[in-house]
Amino acid sequence: MSEDQKKQLEQQLWNIANTLRGKMNADEFRDYILGFIFYKYLSEKMEIFANEILKQDNVKFREITPSFKNSTEFIDAIKEEALEKLGYFLKPEELFTEVAKRGMGDNEGDVDKFDESKTNFILEDLQKILTNIQLSTMGTESEEDFDNLFEDMDLNSTKLGKTPDARNAIIARVLTHLDKIDFKLEHTELDVLGDAYEYLIGQFASGAGKKAGEFYTPQEVSKILAKLVTTGKHKLKSVYDPTCGSGSLLLRVAKEVQDVSNYYGQEMNRTTYNLARMNMILHGVHYRKFDIKQEDTLEHPQHIELQFEAIVANPPFSAQWSANPLFTSDDRFSQYGKLAPTSKADFAFVQHMIYHLSENGIMAVVLPHGVLFRGAAELQIRKYLIESKNYLDAVIGLPANIFYGTSIPTCILVFKKCRENPENVLFIDASNHFEKVKTQNILREEHIDKIIDTYRNRTQIEKYSYCAAMEEIAANDFNLNIPRYVDTFEQEEEIDIHEVMKEIKSLEAKRAELDKEIESYFKELGLVF
Repeated sequence: MSEDQKKQLEQQLWNIANTLRGKMNADEFRDYILGFIFYKYLSEKMEIFANEILKQDNVKFREITPSFKNSTEFIDAIKEEALEKLGYFLKPEELFTEVAKRGMGDNEGDVDKFDESKTNFILEDLQKILTNIQLSTMGTESEEDFDNLFEDMDLNSTKLGKTPDARNAIIARVLTHLDKIDFKLEHTELDVLGDAYEYLIGQFASGAGKKAGEFYTPQEVSKILAKLVTTGKHKLKSVYDPTCGSGSLLLRVAKEVQDVSNYYGQEMNRTTYNLARMNMILHGVHYRKFDIKQEDTLEHPQHIELQFEAIVANPPFSAQWSANPLFTSDDRFSQYGKLAPTSKADFAFVQHMIYHLSENGIMAVVLPHGVLFRGAAELQIRKYLIESKNYLDAVIGLPANIFYGTSIPTCILVFKKCRENPENVLFIDASNHFEKVKTQNILREEHIDKIIDTYRNRTQIEKYSYCAAMEEIAANDFNLNIPRYVDTFEQEEEIDIHEVMKEIKSLEAKRAELDKEIESYFKELGLVF
C-alpha cells in the first residue's frame, strides 16, 4: 500500500467520522465507527472463507438464500467450518454489504444527501446481526473472545438522532460510506484494515485528551518499546502487556519479529477491553493465540501463573492503588520489603511485570521521570532491583510532550533477568532529539533508530549516552536522574572583554556623529532645543 493510497483511505475514514461529529463526543462516536469497521471485517472475512469452501460447487456464499436448493445443508456445513477456523459465523443475508444495500434503499449518488424517506429501516436487523455474531460463538472456544464485543454500540441512542428514522438514516449513511472502501482482505500481505484501525484510534486519542492518553501509546513510542524487547530475537513464544489498552502495543511487537506464538494482556476499562479484542481479531490474530482479560491488573491479576518472553507497558502515570498490607505476602511484592506508595503505583506495575518476566525475557516500560529519583519506598524498591537483583539494563529519557494529554517528560526502563552487561547500566538522554509539530513533539525515524542502535550496541556518545558502572550508581545513592550520568551541558563561548570594550567605544563614536548630523538638520528647519 503506497503512502498516497494510505492517505486517501485515512481521509475517507475521517470523513465517515465527521458524519457523526457534532452529534456526540469523540469517545462515543469512536465506538460506533470502530464497531462498524469491525463488523465489515468479520463479514468480509466470512465471505472469503465461505467462497473458498464453495468453490468446488461453483457457488457464491451470498447466493445461498433460503430459496436456494439444499440451503440448510450448505449453511450448516459452512457454519461448522467457520466456528472451528474463524471462531464465529454470519449468514449470507447478514453480510455487511447486503445490510448496507438494504439500508440505502432508493438513494443514489452522494451519501451525504440521503433522503430519509428513501432509506429502508435496518436498525432492528442490524442489532440482531450484531447479537447473532456473539450468539454464534456460544459453547465454542472463541466464546470468551467475542463476549459482548458490540455492547458499546447502542443503535437506539438518541445521540444518533431524535427519532428512529433519523437514527436509521445516519447509520445507513455510515454503512454505505464504509461499504465503498476496499480493505483488500484477499491480499494477506497487506494490513490495510489494521492500518486504518490504528489511524482512527490515534485520531480519537489525539482529540480526546488525557482520558484517551490513558489507553493509547503514540506509535513512535510503541515502536521503540517493541524494538527494545525484540532485541536479538526473531520469534517470541509470548508477549504481555499488563495495561494493554487498545492492544496496539502488543500488535506493534509482532511487527518486529517473524512470529509471536501467544499474546496476553489485561485491561481494566470495559470499553477499551472490547477495543483490544476487536483490534486483535482485526489484525488477523487467531482467537486461540490471544488471551486478553478485563480486570484491575494490580489488584486482581489474571495471568498470575505465567511468565512471558517479552513484556511491554505504558501504565497510567502515578496512578493510585490500594497498597493493601496484604500485598506484603504477595509473591509479586514480598521480596522488596516495601510496597509502592498508595498515590503512585508506578513501581507496583514494575514489580508486577518483573514477576512475570521469564529468565530469557526483556521488559520495557514507560514511566514518569519521578521513578528515577523519588525516595522512601520507591528508593528501596529501586535499590533492590539494581543492587540485589541487577535487573536494570537501561534508562532512556524521552522528550516532553510526546503523549496525548500530558506534557511531562517520560522515560523508558529496560529490565532483563539475565543481562549480557551486568557490570553497568546504559543511560540514554534523547530528551532533546525530536521534531516539533504544532503543539506536539514527534519522534522521527532517525530519532528512533538512534535510540535503538545506541541501546543494542551500548554505544557511549558524548552528551547522549553513557554506561554507568554499578559502583557509580551506588555512589549516587541509586538516584537514576539522567543528568547525573549524561552531561548535556553546553559551555558558553568565552567573552573577550577587550574586544567588547572596543566595539562599545566604536558604537559610542558613531552615535556622537549621528547626534551631530541630526542637530544640523534641526537647525536647518529652525528648530533649536
